Amino acid sequence: MTMLTTCLSAMRGWHRPLVANATLMLTLSFVSAVGLFVDDRLLMDESVWVKPMKFGFAMGVYGLTLAWLLSKLSKGRRTGWWLGTVFAVAGLLDVGAVVYAAAQGTVSHFNNNHEPVAQTVRTLFAVGVPPLLLTTLIIAILVMFQRTGDRAVTRALRAGLGLAVASMIVALWLSSGAAPRTVTDANGHAVSMTGGHGIGDADGNGMPLTNWSTTGGDLRVPHFVGLHAIQVLLLITAILGVLATSHVWLRDERVRARLVGVAALGYTGVFAVFTWQAKRGQSVIHPDWRTLIAFGGVAVLTLATAAAVVIAALRRAGSPTDRQQREEACVAAR
Repeated sequence: MTMLTTCLSAMRGWHRPLVANATLMLTLSFVSAVGLFVDDRLLMDESVWVKPMKFGFAMGVYGLTLAWLLSKLSKGRRTGWWLGTVFAVAGLLDVGAVVYAAAQGTVSHFNNNHEPVAQTVRTLFAVGVPPLLLTTLIIAILVMFQRTGDRAVTRALRAGLGLAVASMIVALWLSSGAAPRTVTDANGHAVSMTGGHGIGDADGNGMPLTNWSTTGGDLRVPHFVGLHAIQVLLLITAILGVLATSHVWLRDERVRARLVGVAALGYTGVFAVFTWQAKRGQSVIHPDWRTLIAFGGVAVLTLATAAAVVIAALRRAGSPTDRQQREEACVAAR
């Protein structure tokens, strides 16, 4: 109970519309999870509530991250508030379209039918999706020109938001990812599909839960990886901060910032390889030798750069000048 109270107290200064949005989204994710067990309708071989559950969770986590971030802005706070509010409303429309289609037992994305449900869903997407990309891009620009914490946090936020924008651009390619085809919805009605997630294979033959294609390329993979880069990089930043309490060489925020930069570089490489792999029509679980070499190159470059940063930091931490500066800082602190 004390932990919950502490968390709620810390969130009081966060962007309220985004907090409300995230609360609704995470609640939706929970309700949809229950729906998996109480509603036996299937849509393309999975429960109609799988997609709302995934969308609700992803939007909720991302919304909470933006709510915290916007509270840290030192410049453009009012602009940031309005951008966050637009994002919250647009996210509600976007996920609302997914929920509405699921409740009706039909396909949300790429549904080219002309009945009222499909037309309503397309309208909601048309209104809701573009603001998500635009507001994220402008927030990324706002963060680019100011510090929102120490150097490590600022670098994590800038890289994470940049990758989020890139992931949304990748999502725009989804509309041309598959040839027109017809599927059957949960009501037994034919649905004309234009576009899709898969390349080299339609939306079938999917992995459990994620439904990422096991027989062709799938742009949802890089979209997911890029969208959640900001959470991964902030987690790395937090871990480095904790380790700094017991490792002297990590107490220099420049070292932590450089390591976060290395992590961002490696993460960007992974995002780029996943995108390249999907565009070649190759399943994420069946990489060929070119994909493996690309991932290996990213890993070697990342580890080598990280090692160089660590070695330089250890040498600097052991130098007489650095020790003297730390001792003087300790004396001054007393």
